[in-house]
Amino acid sequence: MKFMPIAALALLTAAPALAQQGVSPTEIVIGSAQDLSGPIVNFSKAAVNGMRMRIDEANAAGGINGRKLRLVVEDHGYDPKKAVLAAQKLVQQDKIFVALGSIGTATAIAAMQIYLDAKVGHLFPLSGAREMFEPVAPLKFAFAAPYFDQVRAGIKRLVKDKGLKKVCTLYQDDDFGLEVARGAEAGLKDIGMAYAERTTYKRGATDFSSQVAKLKEAGCDGVVMGTIIRETIGVIGTAKKLDWNPVFVGTTASYSEIIHKLGGALVNGFYSTCTVNNPYPDDPNPKVKEWFAAYKAKFNEDPTVFSVYGWEIIELFATAANAAGKDLNPDTLNKAIETTKFPADMFGADENTFSPTKHLGTDRTMLCQIQDGKWKSVSEYLTN
Repeated sequence: MKFMPIAALALLTAAPALAQQGVSPTEIVIGSAQDLSGPIVNFSKAAVNGMRMRIDEANAAGGINGRKLRLVVEDHGYDPKKAVLAAQKLVQQDKIFVALGSIGTATAIAAMQIYLDAKVGHLFPLSGAREMFEPVAPLKFAFAAPYFDQVRAGIKRLVKDKGLKKVCTLYQDDDFGLEVARGAEAGLKDIGMAYAERTTYKRGATDFSSQVAKLKEAGCDGVVMGTIIRETIGVIGTAKKLDWNPVFVGTTASYSEIIHKLGGALVNGFYSTCTVNNPYPDDPNPKVKEWFAAYKAKFNEDPTVFSVYGWEIIELFATAANAAGKDLNPDTLNKAIETTKFPADMFGADENTFSPTKHLGTDRTMLCQIQDGKWKSVSEYLTN
């Protein structure tokens, strides 16, 4: 029987375990793929600032189990092909531990598997698509209600509160718009109703006169909007010109301060589903008011709802990573997310809970409305 030389045995037993990518004794490297050069750059800029705000707070308090957070942001320009390249760089060159807050549905779907194949978490993306958490897979988690669930609950509440009789839909002719239309269709079916009329528009459209005329002719008193920013304002403006004033409701895709900043009095009364409260400098919550002032001092601009999303994404990760303990790796992180309760926060976000079979934190949504030029929540959290 041959024995290993003592020197070789000593060397073997002294060798350190394989290092976990993105985690060192002093640091956790996190990444985020954002649009820094494309059509939603303002959303991404605010989200990244919100992330940095929470990271600085966490690091100032000693980090996560003694490790400081370091954020690497890569630009995908809202292009799925560039999102793939961004993911490859973040995984292979930057050696990130997790990808947080990937923005955009098509871009996230295109790149997600690159992260997951490398056992890099794809956590809490800024997308309302169900693909962000279905099918259930390790390290694949979403934190807010998808468009389908949002509008399914929202339209039922509005039918009840406003006594709507003829609900219609106008939506962008793509996967996003169809998801919104289907969600409201399911909600109407729940209460024994169906669309009175439906119409679509092509992405990038600026003229909505024919669609609005069609809906007005059908006598619609409620319109579900699968629209984003410019289209939302354009549709409502066209309706006002035709002296037609139905109840308009959108999703978190149109829940932005840009709507009332650009639309002015025109968009007062517009509803949207929402998952947090939009921050304002005179917020009634003193903690939010203080946070607003600190954010503005730090970045020399007002925070937006995307700033809040960014802050919350880091808060969720920090809570999970802290629960995972000193031995932070993909398996301990996955287990921590599945077993940790993430409480509601100062911005009104719903409590998030996950499990081995449920990788969506919450499917509940509120209704918000523009009143006197500001978004205000006008319902409790709604369930389907």
